[in-house]
Amino acid sequence: MTGPAAPAVRVTRDLLIVGAGGFARETAQAVRDAAAADREHGRAPRWRLAGHLDDDPGLHGREVDGVPVLGGGELVHRRPEARVVVCVGSPRDYAVRARIVRRLALPESRYATVVHPTAAVSASSVLGPGSVLLAHCVLTAAVRVGAHVAVMPHTVLTHDDTVGDFATLASGVRLGGGVRLGRGAYVGAGALVRENTTVGAWSLTGMGSTVLADVPPGEVWAGSPARRLRAAGGPALDELRADGEETGRGPGTRTGSGTGMGPETAMSTETRMGSTVG
Repeated sequence: MTGPAAPAVRVTRDLLIVGAGGFARETAQAVRDAAAADREHGRAPRWRLAGHLDDDPGLHGREVDGVPVLGGGELVHRRPEARVVVCVGSPRDYAVRARIVRRLALPESRYATVVHPTAAVSASSVLGPGSVLLAHCVLTAAVRVGAHVAVMPHTVLTHDDTVGDFATLASGVRLGGGVRLGRGAYVGAGALVRENTTVGAWSLTGMGSTVLADVPPGEVWAGSPARRLRAAGGPALDELRADGEETGRGPGTRTGSGTGMGPETAMSTETRMGSTVG
């Protein structure tokens, strides 16, 4: 007869953050906060923050908030032991994260999933590789978040929401139950999305908007209630067309990512419980 199995020993891994702007800095702080929480609970930290990677040569060799900028993004291939998270994008070009992930061409296993220790992630919710949840986010029940998704502070995703790969939810977004957020969609700060509504792939919803009806792919909507303003910018429309060409089913129909993972894919128990994982 054998005794109880010994608890698994956590291995601290190096983490490289691609990008050195605001989102990347916020992610670095989330990693620091998670490491502090791990140490407080007597655990080895999940991550050792190795540094930023940025394609701006003017940043190379400098520090951002005390974290070194080691060089350009291609350095990920010289550090095969390190995990990676891509933290770039803004309303001006919210497709850039997808382009960088595609350019780096890393296997899914290289990507980390970073969750701030104050985020609340239910056991029935799942997160994809490369995604980041910042402080005080809430995923209530059976929420499915795809790969390389950016979820900013104080965002609430409620029961049965599905968030496609490369989507961005800015600070204070609230999604009602059963919302489907398409691949690469950007939802601006403070926006509210009605339950059982679909927000199309590579669309942009303006800050403070109230979304009461489905938003088509590749369009910009804003207001309360939100209405169509115009077509999305060129980079987003390029991604929308590429998705349609790859699937052969028309624009905005693709659900997976360059890593081969869609929001339906189940992750590990540790990911479900909301710790900082990879």
